[in-house]
Amino acid sequence: MTQQQRDLAHQLLRDSPLDLGGDVHVQRPLLEQLLTAHQPPADVLTERVTLGGVPAVAIDIADVESEGVLLFFHGGVFALGSANGSVGLVADLARRTRMRAVTADYRLAPEHPFPAAIEDAVAIYRALVDQEGGPERIVIGGESAGANLAVATLLAAGAAGLPQPAAGLLMSPWSDLTVTGDSLLTKADADPKLTAAGLRIRALEYAAGADPKNPLISPIFADLTGLPPLLVQVGSHEVLLDDAIRLAARAASDDVAVTLDVTPGVPHVFQAFAAFLEEGDTALTRAAEFLRAQVAA
Repeated sequence: MTQQQRDLAHQLLRDSPLDLGGDVHVQRPLLEQLLTAHQPPADVLTERVTLGGVPAVAIDIADVESEGVLLFFHGGVFALGSANGSVGLVADLARRTRMRAVTADYRLAPEHPFPAAIEDAVAIYRALVDQEGGPERIVIGGESAGANLAVATLLAAGAAGLPQPAAGLLMSPWSDLTVTGDSLLTKADADPKLTAAGLRIRALEYAAGADPKNPLISPIFADLTGLPPLLVQVGSHEVLLDDAIRLAARAASDDVAVTLDVTPGVPHVFQAFAAFLEEGDTALTRAAEFLRAQVAA
């Protein structure tokens, strides 16, 4: 773990032209270009699928017999990102977990505000439960806004009478759309990309007049009782540090088996830099071990 690797990850984010609070019609192709600049390894097999009426990308690793299914939700402040753009990160997780992965193209704000993304997420989860004959081999994961959506999916699925999956993986969760965490200020200089101002713009678009304290919008205000074991991973150099800490505390208070995994000196969704950042590589290994253990249990 070298400071040079961490500095490179920070610099790549600072130098990126992406503005998460900017015009979505400009920012969406920018983010897509950034995330798809490198092709995944040749043994990563992808297929466009539709599950529960929701488009998605299914990912398999050649010559690996699946030991489960990972349902993943990409980030992008509920307004940016795509299933295709998440293939690199999700394929890495699929390889390490020895699972088939499905990354969802849920509807985005502002065109499709709350609760459209949750409706899509529950529909695709329901389809996977039917496909698998139960939830025992299914795990749910997400990064940033996608981690919020993962928790909201668990809550909404439970309310709809669906069984819970084996586990949840939450990377740098954006769990408070009231945008009030202390780290928005205390980590503002350390975070190379996210800003409170940008988050507030996207929060308003996503909520679209709904109360941002709605538990399905901001899971830190939810009763998380009954959720499966959760792993929350976050870097100490991100303004969403408090979102992760408070979400883990909420889960612990509600008797959920939760592990909070804070990596010092790294930025938002640092796992995406696993190719050169040792902290990202080891965090993904820990995540994969957690998910496999829960499915095995």
